[in-house]
Amino acid sequence: MSSFHSGRKGQRGFLLLEVILALAVFSAAATGFAVAMHRMAAAAGLAQNELRITRILDSALDETLSLPQLEEGRTSNPIGKSGIEMTTAITLLNNLENKDGVKLQETYLITVSARWYETGVWKERAAETWRYGRMYQP
Repeated sequence: MSSFHSGRKGQRGFLLLEVILALAVFSAAATGFAVAMHRMAAAAGLAQNELRITRILDSALDETLSLPQLEEGRTSNPIGKSGIEMTTAITLLNNLENKDGVKLQETYLITVSARWYETGVWKERAAETWRYGRMYQP
């Protein structure tokens, strides 16, 4: 009878080892899943911030493009309490020619840039376009 009990005791030890091993595998998988979820959340936050900056730049560029008359110069404005500073620069392009060599008069370069402080670093993005100065004049 003693051989029967000793076999059962060895089986119990084997079962305990299996449970511990299963918990170790599960905890490794759960840790990997948690790290992956954290990285996905960080990437989603970064993408959302990039989209917000792009929308702000597009809006500022559209606003400048819709001015009835353009004048050379540079302006800077903070955007509310967001910590973003917008700079709009309007520059007259004097030596711009089309493919036939004809000078394009009153063509302006409009550059809108955003600057903000994020994760301990100053970041900057810009958008630019050209516009004919008398576009909205009769």
